[in-house]
Order: sequence, then structure tokens, then C-alpha cells
Amino acid sequence: MTEGIVTVLKPPAMSSSDVVVDVRHIFDTKRVGHLGTLDPEAAGVLPVCVGRAVRLFDYLVDKRKTYLCEIAFGAATDTQDAQGAVTETGDAVVSEAALDAVLPRFTGTIVQTPPMYSALKHNGQKLYDLALQGKEIPDKSREVEIFSLKRTKTLGENRFLLEVCCSRGTYIRTLCSDVGTALGVPAHMAFLLRTASGMFTLEHAVSIAELETMKAEGRLSETLTSCEEAVSFLPRLDFKSDRRRPAVNGLPTRTNAENGVYRIYCGEFLGIGAVKDGSAVLKVHLYEEEV
Repeated sequence: MTEGIVTVLKPPAMSSSDVVVDVRHIFDTKRVGHLGTLDPEAAGVLPVCVGRAVRLFDYLVDKRKTYLCEIAFGAATDTQDAQGAVTETGDAVVSEAALDAVLPRFTGTIVQTPPMYSALKHNGQKLYDLALQGKEIPDKSREVEIFSLKRTKTLGENRFLLEVCCSRGTYIRTLCSDVGTALGVPAHMAFLLRTASGMFTLEHAVSIAELETMKAEGRLSETLTSCEEAVSFLPRLDFKSDRRRPAVNGLPTRTNAENGVYRIYCGEFLGIGAVKDGSAVLKVHLYEEEV
């Protein structure tokens, strides 16, 4: 069975949904889903679950994301990125020292108000669609976590490269806009590259074209991270050999393990289970079916 997670290198001007459609065609399966949307104009790592790996979504989607972005001072836009209409301009020049001094304010837990031109939904409608209709946009402010934020390079006057490690749901373009507000200079995000999503990194990412080539060569399996490896961050719990059938049938197994989520083994990898009050139950079934 061909299943696992493929780390796709998404190019700009391609939606995350388009990537899913292509992966579905290449792997010839309907069970495909990505682990976190990248805006169409953004590029970089887009992990895509294939086959039974889609069952791991809830365990993988909340992992840390790392980005490289270009922040450009001197103009703000209605989308907070380079694709929007300019709403404000300013001619002040931001120094490296001034930028470095303000960045620590945006680390830790911060509150963001996502842009109205976003994929967030209100009563089933995307904020983007509400904005296009000229309707009032509800306040969707929320807390996100910025684990690290630093300037890595100066690209030119008022243009800097930032590296951001953050939680799921962080809007990097909103971060750039807010940094500009803190400095009193309008700003927007000029470019965005996601370099990592959890364990899935740019170094191992493959393009759609490369996937097509590897399919023709019969090497698609080489692109996949197994379900077992993808959840290797979870602690391991082993059952005795006589517990395989009860476990796969949904029956609990007594254990001394602490409450929590585990990788479950019974001579082989069975999947993901939960322990509560001395009882372990297999929740996500990923074992090879017995013939």
C-alpha cells in the first residue's frame, strides 16, 4: 500500500488545493490532504498526507512552522503582502538597529488580527469573500506563539529577511504589518518561504514535476515519510503478543503507562493509542491487515 507523507515544494502562484489535486492524481488515490495551507503566492514546504496517513492530521497539523520572509518598509497594503493595493506610504528609513530592537516585542504569545483577505471563515464564508462583497468583517483576533524571530539579512534599504519559528495559525504577513506599525513605518510582506513544518523540511521537499518523474521511474515510495516515522515524536508503548487481536478490535489493554498519547506496538507498529487511567485503547489503526 502506497501511503505516508510527501513533502511537496510548493511554488508561488499555486494554491495548496491545487497541490492536493496533483498529488491525488500522481499517487492515484482519493485519500490525500495537506497539513496546513500556504497562501498561493507563498512558496516552500507543504506536507501532504497520502492514503491512511490522512488519519494523522490531528497529530501533525499543530507542529511548529518555520519561515523566511522579506519585510518591506515604505508601503502598507490591504492584503498585507505584495499582491494587495497600497493603502499607505512613508519615506522613513528603518535601520538594522531599530528593527532588531523591536523584534523581541513579537516573540512569545502575541495577539494577531488576521487580514480581511484571508481564508478564515465566519458563518461558513471566507473573510476574503466577505471583504470582496464589501461586508463588515468580524473581529477574528487570536493568540499565536512566536518561538523565535530574527533578522538574518539586509537586502537593501528598507528591505530585510526575517526568520520566524511559530505556531500553527500565525499570519506572517500580519506580523510584518504589525512590526511596521510598531516602528511607525508602513510595511508589508514582500516574499514568503516556508522552510519547515514540523519534521518536514525544505531539504527533503520535492516539486510536482519531480514527483511525476519519480512516478514514471517507479520510485514514488522514495518520496514518502512513513506513518510510523511521522509520529516518532510520540512515546512508544508495547503490548504483549496476545493483545494484538483485542487491540485491533477496539478493546482496552491494561497498562502502567501514564495518561497520554502513544505509538502502539505489538510486535509491529499498530498505530496511535490513548492511555487513560491504566487502560490503553488503539485509536488510529495503521497496521498491515492480516490475510
